[in-house]
Amino acid sequence: MRLKLATLPPRTDYAKRMPLKYSKVLTCLQRLSTALERVHRAGAIVHDLEGRQAVLDPRDKLLTAKATYHLLPRKHKDGRTRPRCYHLAAAIEGSSLRSGGSGMPAHDVDAISSRADSAAQPRRAFWPEGWWRLIDFRIGIVPLPVYVLLIGLIAALVAVGEIKSDGPTMIVVLVVGGFTCAEIGKRLPLLRNIGAGAIFATFIPSALAYYHLIPDQIETSIIEFTKSTNFLYLFIASIIVGSIFAMDRDVLIRGFLKIFVPLTVGSVVAAMVGTLVGTMLGLGTRHTLFYVVVPIMAGGIGEGAIPLSIGYAALTGVPQGEVFAQVLPPVMLGSLTAILLSGALNFVGKKYPSLTGEGKLQPARDAEPEIEAVHEEGDEEKGVSHVGVSTIAAAGLTAITLYLLGVLCHHLIGLPAPVAMLFLAVLAKLTRAVSPELQQGAMVVYEFVRTNMTYPLLFAIGVALTPWDKLIAAFQFANIITIVSTVITIMATGFVVGRLMNMYPIETAVVNACHSGQGGTGDVAILTAANRMQLMPFAQIATRIGGAVTVTVVLMLLGYLK
Repeated sequence: MRLKLATLPPRTDYAKRMPLKYSKVLTCLQRLSTALERVHRAGAIVHDLEGRQAVLDPRDKLLTAKATYHLLPRKHKDGRTRPRCYHLAAAIEGSSLRSGGSGMPAHDVDAISSRADSAAQPRRAFWPEGWWRLIDFRIGIVPLPVYVLLIGLIAALVAVGEIKSDGPTMIVVLVVGGFTCAEIGKRLPLLRNIGAGAIFATFIPSALAYYHLIPDQIETSIIEFTKSTNFLYLFIASIIVGSIFAMDRDVLIRGFLKIFVPLTVGSVVAAMVGTLVGTMLGLGTRHTLFYVVVPIMAGGIGEGAIPLSIGYAALTGVPQGEVFAQVLPPVMLGSLTAILLSGALNFVGKKYPSLTGEGKLQPARDAEPEIEAVHEEGDEEKGVSHVGVSTIAAAGLTAITLYLLGVLCHHLIGLPAPVAMLFLAVLAKLTRAVSPELQQGAMVVYEFVRTNMTYPLLFAIGVALTPWDKLIAAFQFANIITIVSTVITIMATGFVVGRLMNMYPIETAVVNACHSGQGGTGDVAILTAANRMQLMPFAQIATRIGGAVTVTVVLMLLGYLK
């Protein structure tokens, strides 16, 4: 950096003219003088204010400098000109002269000093500082050199036939694949504002698998790993428990009671609008309602499309496989539409902050502090360093325990395991059965899972659980318009009703969007695109309970019409 400087003789009359409250001026100037001396001793090119090469005498203590800041004296409104050192000192101290002088924070002096230190040091070699810069550049969570090495290792393992469905291998494959697709989506100029990271991480691997662009070893191993480990529910358990434990109790109670209103109203209005649009486009009222609109809101594939197709087959006599082939494409395209619109709502929330609670369903009262308040910086790991490792492990085990209790409830009373786990976590929060320390540990688990597992999970979902051909089959003009209008209606209704009920409209719309998603996998993708993973408990209500109610009511209606 080129510094322009001018030396002043070591006189004391300038200091004598300074008010007492600026007694630290000489100290600040001494610090600046020391920094400039280092530049001089290192042989740097130094020029005075007129552009001539200057000689810096180490004995001179009163200096002025011009780097990237305008620190030269100027006339003020009172007509007087401050001495050079006086003006500089006032700027260094971050104070504004009453006569109108401009100020500069004191830490800028440290910046000048550090840059001067850098100029005084010889040019550093690549190792190790240059290498450290490469290590600090990451693709997702993966350091760049490690990322390159992992790609080489995966290629080598494919070449020798050693790609297996074991944990270490699959972690590497899913991390590299998931964060690569997500980084591509996040760097696209326009699409990155509407959740392209989640969309790319889900649907690019689905297309690659369909067109056989992923080696068969990798595809087979991913499918086996995803289905055998069932780590989708490990992810959901960690997210649900962490987000519920982080909520304010009052918000939790009011949120669970109020969320059914926009969800119910949105479902009814969306069914009416979607059926009307499909009928106008020539799809027929009966076909539109039962085979296009209802599958969108049925709760995904496993809990929605499959039981719906079984019920349709039993009531109509059509083979279940044929019915399933008809109801699956609307599920896929509806989920994609919900992902895109949720990403767009995230962009809207940044433009109009009054419409969003940044993951909170409704404003909190001054009841008790929220655990998530320690995470004010979003992805930053601020506020969690004081949580012990054993506490974090205990919180993770607590989440798994609640999930296993949900599995047992499903076996005993038929309630879906994620929903049972959700109710148990809410009960533990409301009865204060979980200590504040364990709640903070659960929040760390939530942050870890959300940051590190989301895109690898979406990549696995894309390969193992997202049939690309079914998604493409839905791309017919009448189907597209009907599906998009249905999803827009359910989200817009949630937005309006949520605002009328003193809830954050964007969060309410995103929860309603999960009702038109691809089940639990759709919830993950939608909330990732919306950057509101804290809404997972409410998303599970919309998906599991809302989907179950939709399937039950529709099968009863179809039986009545028959």
